Amino acid sequence: MANFRYTAKGMDGKLRRGSMEAAGEGVLAQQLKEQGLFLIEAKEASAVKKHRKLSSKQLSEFCRELSTLLSSGVSIVRGLEIIADEEGLSAATRALYLDLLTELKKGVSLSEAMEQKNCFPQLMLGMVRSGEGSGNIDAVMNRLSLHYERENRLKGQVRSAMTYPAVLLVLCVAVVILIVTFILPQFEELFNEMESLPAVTEMLMGASDFLVNQWYVALLVVAILAVILRIVLKIPRVRYGIDYMKVHMPVVGKLNKVIYTARFSRTLSSLYSSGMPIASALQTAGDTVGNVYVRSQFDQVITMVRSGIPLSQALRGVDGFLRKLSSSILVGEESGRLDAMLDSIALTMEEEAESATKRLVTMLEPVLICIMAFLVGFIIVAVMLPVYESYSAIEGAA
Repeated sequence: MANFRYTAKGMDGKLRRGSMEAAGEGVLAQQLKEQGLFLIEAKEASAVKKHRKLSSKQLSEFCRELSTLLSSGVSIVRGLEIIADEEGLSAATRALYLDLLTELKKGVSLSEAMEQKNCFPQLMLGMVRSGEGSGNIDAVMNRLSLHYERENRLKGQVRSAMTYPAVLLVLCVAVVILIVTFILPQFEELFNEMESLPAVTEMLMGASDFLVNQWYVALLVVAILAVILRIVLKIPRVRYGIDYMKVHMPVVGKLNKVIYTARFSRTLSSLYSSGMPIASALQTAGDTVGNVYVRSQFDQVITMVRSGIPLSQALRGVDGFLRKLSSSILVGEESGRLDAMLDSIALTMEEEAESATKRLVTMLEPVLICIMAFLVGFIIVAVMLPVYESYSAIEGAA
């Protein structure tokens, strides 16, 4: 049995894509026919080349270059040939573009070719598919380039803001390890001559002896814990609970709400402006939020919108977005400029996310410094306490 990835058409004329195990392509076609689907294309999953997913920066550059070429009257095939032939591309990226080009020359649409590679986000696939249907693929690519450029800028701002706390945390851990593994062993002879040691000193010396003599066990334990943590985090209930906490934590919860609101607004604005139906746009935008708890509320939102309830009212009850989002959408609905209002609220939220991130980092710095001071202070007290008790005993005996 081989695993096939297929493209089929239903009785309603809509395309269906998925995967199914079958003994061969003929058997696959028969199985799909029994489901009311007619096979258009099938490919073994093992025959599909694996490509690394593109970063926001790479997606932005790809969309911008393709938009410029298409606006100049260049065909998609010729445009991809030009992009794939550019200098400075990595071997993996060039191979991806050449694979796309091969599929296009077979007569496959750009959206289908991109979907086969499994390295383009659903947002991009949905918008490209919508652009192909409306005939304004160049405008859609231009909007996508702006979208991923802003996304890359926001990620860069968060990354830059978190650099100093991350370096401080690494230094904190390094200082503690240095003290425990290199400095504390120098006091071992002195402590061995004492009749008894305080509990904190014995605990600290035990940790020092373990790290010096059995460091490989410590590394193994850390590696096992990391693997267990990765497995646990993939459990749906655990992931749901963690994402729920991300929204309701003090201080950090407000920052996450700002980021989720900005991400959703930007995605929905891009999808809606490209001509995608609002229900489909909500489905894709919900998947890009990056929070399972928030995403779980979108089934109800989509149902409400399909039943005729205004989008602003449907989104008002979503726990994870700022109330400002529904208020701004209400203004857009009343003025008939929903796409412009979504774009405006996305820009506002991105600016707020940047400010909130800076405030969070400002709070993290003194917290990390206090933690470092506490750890170093604890070690100093544990070392000096038996020495002080020894001097006190000598003075008492004298």
